[in-house]
Amino acid sequence: MNNKTIVPAKRISTVEEYYFSRKLKEVAEMNARGLDVINLGVGSPDLPPSPVAISKFCDEIQRPDVHGYQPYIGIAALREGFAEWYQRWYGVTLDPAREIQPLIGSKEGILHISMAFLNVGDGVLVPNPGYPTYTSVSQLVGASIVPYTLVPERGWKPDFEALEATVAARYDAGLPPIKLMWTNYPNMPTGADASKELFAALVDFGRRHGIVICNDNPYSFILNDLPQSILAIEGAKDVCIELNSMSKAHNMPGWRMAMLASNAQFVQWILRVKSNIDSGQFRPMQSAVVEALKADKSWYDAMNDVYRRRRVLAGKLMDAFNCTYDPAQVGLFLWGRIPDGVASSEELADSTLYDYKIFITPGSIFGSAGNRYVRISLCCKENILEKALYRVKKQQ
Repeated sequence: MNNKTIVPAKRISTVEEYYFSRKLKEVAEMNARGLDVINLGVGSPDLPPSPVAISKFCDEIQRPDVHGYQPYIGIAALREGFAEWYQRWYGVTLDPAREIQPLIGSKEGILHISMAFLNVGDGVLVPNPGYPTYTSVSQLVGASIVPYTLVPERGWKPDFEALEATVAARYDAGLPPIKLMWTNYPNMPTGADASKELFAALVDFGRRHGIVICNDNPYSFILNDLPQSILAIEGAKDVCIELNSMSKAHNMPGWRMAMLASNAQFVQWILRVKSNIDSGQFRPMQSAVVEALKADKSWYDAMNDVYRRRRVLAGKLMDAFNCTYDPAQVGLFLWGRIPDGVASSEELADSTLYDYKIFITPGSIFGSAGNRYVRISLCCKENILEKALYRVKKQQ
């Protein structure tokens, strides 16, 4: 009797293992051989969360009544904390009971949103360059990827004339409609900042075409004096969903604490998906986030003072690689254009890894429009950045 071959679902063939999952294995193997690789690739903040958040977590975890399953919609204090945070910093009023949904990280939210709104074949606008998860999750749910290109000549903002033509062409071809558009401002990987004008144009585009605009917004407090939200635009909640996260600006990447905000109907549809997948977040962590959200301007200023010093050193590294970059970038990374004489971003990233034992990110992982760029993370202490700079200059 012959055994039948087991094969995975067809959707597995549409995606690959996440780049950082693969590459960090190689980095770990190099470190195991004693090569001391400096990791400037991943945006995992190395600064600690606020002391009040840690203290609250330590107090709460000792309570006997906080270890059970938690509400799918998060505890009321957490939703209220997010609502107060949005009002204080973005000037956005949210109903904590109906317009906020806590998440186990924004990446989880991307999946839940996609499952809630996209049928097989539906179009989804994905930025190029952009966060790879927008594409991979869209592929996993069977949506049709419709890339839109961002270029430096437009400040890494969408070309709305091209978007209008794309919508019209898809309609004329009799294809399923474009249902959803992913945006990410302040932008990763390019560091382009948000603006009211951009957000207003996105809201107008979404409302006229019945397209859900999803703005992924974890970087608005980093090296940025004016945090902005797309939900501050009049009428935005009719068509927009905004993701936000504790990972970056509050130094809690491993806590997996995030949220989304939108109108009550959108939130309810997303909850239908989410409630069938997970069972809520650990209550002491939710209570700790409530405290973290109370941080005043001095918290963000102190964090940004650190990142500004690191940014200077990252700029010197870019200079050493003969890369050029826009000094007006915001966010947790530095995005630089590679020299004309280098074949690709992968070539520069690999040579940096193997020659200098420094891991940087090739821009090609963010899409074809990133192929002439590399990204350096600021999540590394100054002495390590100085060490990386020394390694490069020593061999030049």
